[in-house]
Amino acid sequence: MRPGRHGRGAGQRTGIKTMTQTNSRIFDEIARLMTGAAGAAQGVRREVDEIVRSQAERILRDLDMVSREEFEAVREMAVKARAENERLEARIAALEKSD
Repeated sequence: MRPGRHGRGAGQRTGIKTMTQTNSRIFDEIARLMTGAAGAAQGVRREVDEIVRSQAERILRDLDMVSREEFEAVREMAVKARAENERLEARIAALEKSD
């Protein structure tokens, strides 16, 4: 007996085609949901990054930390003051020798 004579073979092929289409739609839906979830996860990550950054900035302000620019300016002033101090010490030593 061949399946085609009783009409069962065609139905089986149609069933396979329908099942394949259903599987394809299920996979498409899963892919769409995963894409949406990935986008939502990126949004959450951006929000968390922003919250962490603002909290870190608040903590640094509360610690009364100086900015890099302020630190460098004071450092440069200290270097100049040290050089001036050394120059004055040498001048005082020279004056004391001449007495």
